[in-house]
Amino acid sequence: MTIAISLKVNDGVVLASDSATTILSRAVDAAPTISDIHNIYNNANKIFNLKKGKPIGAITWGAGSIGPASISTLVKDFRKDSDVQESPWYVDWKNYSVESVATTFRDFFASKYEANRSTTAGAQSTPMGFIVAGYGTNSEMAEEYQIDFVDGQGAGPKLLRPVAESGLTWSGEPEAITRLIIGFGTALPAVLSENFGLSPDQLAPALSVIQQRLQAPIVMPPMPIQDAIDLAEFLVDATIKFKKFHVGFPTVGGPIEIAAITKHEKFKWVQRKHYYKDSLNPPVDKEEDK
Repeated sequence: MTIAISLKVNDGVVLASDSATTILSRAVDAAPTISDIHNIYNNANKIFNLKKGKPIGAITWGAGSIGPASISTLVKDFRKDSDVQESPWYVDWKNYSVESVATTFRDFFASKYEANRSTTAGAQSTPMGFIVAGYGTNSEMAEEYQIDFVDGQGAGPKLLRPVAESGLTWSGEPEAITRLIIGFGTALPAVLSENFGLSPDQLAPALSVIQQRLQAPIVMPPMPIQDAIDLAEFLVDATIKFKKFHVGFPTVGGPIEIAAITKHEKFKWVQRKHYYKDSLNPPVDKEEDK
């Protein structure tokens, strides 16, 4: 399970996530029970630099693999193939848009689902999502595009918000941030319907008024990128703590990873984990994204 955040301000985009991955004994449509959870590991990679030296990256939530290949490995495969002109996943990195990269990225993963379907019984049922975010070749403002996969079928890329606007998007396990930012939990619609008798026609207006009165406007467009980084880290940490102390399983956890994408500094890691020591593995290239 996951908390994945894309936070856009005037100066750029911050991507932040936890590192937990839950291994289930079977596919489940709702929240897993204790009999469904085989193990929880806290070192999954969910944020990716899509091209070294370019201001574009991605974040993921949902399924952690397609067949035996982890999403982390597959994204690195895409990054490699995108440099090969003969590849169907080639990207002209000298002249690209975020939307065009997101579209190629979607098609790449759709092909992996199709290849897995041809070698296994049926489609993979666990949903998976991505946000591809950053700057195109001639972009003045950052853009964020969401891609969703359900049963191996991709939808999007969908522009998350108008290019001139800022905002916050969170995916994965939303409860803690939804309560904090929106002002009420995800169960409120059911409570209003089942306990107070609101009809579907009454429910949407009621929720709109409640959200307008209770929502916390904490994302400001002129916010410096460092403050956006601090906010994103806080929201991931709040979700980790919420899952730790709430009844259930700590399915959000592990190290917090953060990347900031700005027009001039490009894609920069702010916090990142490694399974090896830098002192034992000096980079071949100073620009190398290991």
